[in-house]
Amino acid sequence: MSRLEGCRVLVTGADGFIGSHLVERLVREGAEVRAMCLYNSQGSFGWLDEAPQEIRNSVDVRLGDIRDAEWMSTICSGVDTIFHLAALIAIPYSYQAPRSFVETNVTGTLNVLEAARRNSIRRLIHTSTSEVYGTPATLPIRETHPLQAQSPYAASKVAADQLALSYHRSFEVPVCVLRPFNTYGPRQSTRAFLPSILTQMLAGKREIAVGRLDPRRDLTFVTDTADGFVKVAEADGVEGETIQPGTGAAVTIQEVFDTAREILGVSATAKVDPRRLRPDPSEVLVLRSDPARAFEKLGWRATVSLAEGLRLTADWLRDNLDKYKPDVLHA
Repeated sequence: MSRLEGCRVLVTGADGFIGSHLVERLVREGAEVRAMCLYNSQGSFGWLDEAPQEIRNSVDVRLGDIRDAEWMSTICSGVDTIFHLAALIAIPYSYQAPRSFVETNVTGTLNVLEAARRNSIRRLIHTSTSEVYGTPATLPIRETHPLQAQSPYAASKVAADQLALSYHRSFEVPVCVLRPFNTYGPRQSTRAFLPSILTQMLAGKREIAVGRLDPRRDLTFVTDTADGFVKVAEADGVEGETIQPGTGAAVTIQEVFDTAREILGVSATAKVDPRRLRPDPSEVLVLRSDPARAFEKLGWRATVSLAEGLRLTADWLRDNLDKYKPDVLHA
């Protein structure tokens, strides 16, 4: 029996890529899920609209905004555990609108922390990102590696992480920081390189717009990342900890590109699009985790291989290509 069965949980950012998968997993674990989606005039629940009907029927969906402190205090009332995933995450957009990232990722996190503090939450899982490390000094990257923000997005996440941990030290808010490495899978935006490559290939393009092909990334399939969130919520004694679920292996974008061609059976070539390049000092050249703490503290390890995950992602994108615009560069 899951320790989350019957627990009242809140997921912020439930309309997003990882958030929607986490909501599905939590419902299957027997949790009573309150899902917070960004308010919009269309009444859309984002990617939660794509979840199976039985999942949607089991979720209490609320439209709101983490930048509204009063709203956050209200929505956190009566819940046991908070999974805080709501954030602006598009690195290219952070060069254009850095204030938006501070207001959402830093001030928004402050609002979540204050709401958790007032409502005596059992646990708050705050979502970080491996981008906070920048190009690392040593590999594999451990949770103790110095933080080095190389984009406004990364800087906002460093600030949010430290704010969350400070609330544990200062006010005993039961925070755990979960720091996933590069998550991929169905429903991911084409702002990310893997769905961008796949959707262009599936749309029949044979000259694929890419950014740099030499950076290396530690790629984790989304169901494995969701499993990390569940295990953090269930674990004992992880308050004040930072834990990073990752595979421990890193591949270049070029290798991902070549594997995608093989899986789809296409003869495409890569063409660098300057719009997809970060400023040189801002590019993170390699991210490879040491997942030892995740296994020690949570018993977590990645179970989906890159080849299997790519096939699952490609199959889903093939069936849902109409939801994407391969010709549009998503920030």
